[in-house]
Amino acid sequence: MERTATQPASWPRRLVWSFMAVCLGVMATLVFINVVLRYGFGTGIAATEELSRLLFVWMVFAGALAAYPAGEHMAFTSLVMLLRHRPMVMKAATALIRLLVIVACGLLAWGAWQQVVVGLGSHSVVLKYSTALLPLPALLCAVGIGLMAVWELVRGTPLDLGHGVEVE
Repeated sequence: MERTATQPASWPRRLVWSFMAVCLGVMATLVFINVVLRYGFGTGIAATEELSRLLFVWMVFAGALAAYPAGEHMAFTSLVMLLRHRPMVMKAATALIRLLVIVACGLLAWGAWQQVVVGLGSHSVVLKYSTALLPLPALLCAVGIGLMAVWELVRGTPLDLGHGVEVE
């Protein structure tokens, strides 16, 4: 079901948006304070760079997770739209696309998991957080998108070819 501009976003999506807004706000504040300290007083806070990097990684993957169910990821809709008048071929293409998404998510999750395991034994230089926190959002994002793709495949959800695109 497509959400219109007048319908409110679901609570998980609002939660992710709020999380991303907090990450962005903290990052902007930290970077601003560090710039003022460096150029105004010749000093700085080393932890701002590490924390900003960590928050940026989490924000990006949270955004990717929130974008999938909304159909906001990049897509080659013009290629698929050529099949819209052939329902059986369109169903097969949809299933293939969903399977490719699941495979890609599996590969990303496997690689991210390996990095999480490696990161469990080390800590960041300044803040001393476990470096497993850097690849963890990639793992969570891959699992989340993979589960959504499996659910769409099982339910037979048609591809969202909206966005007002036309075949060129």
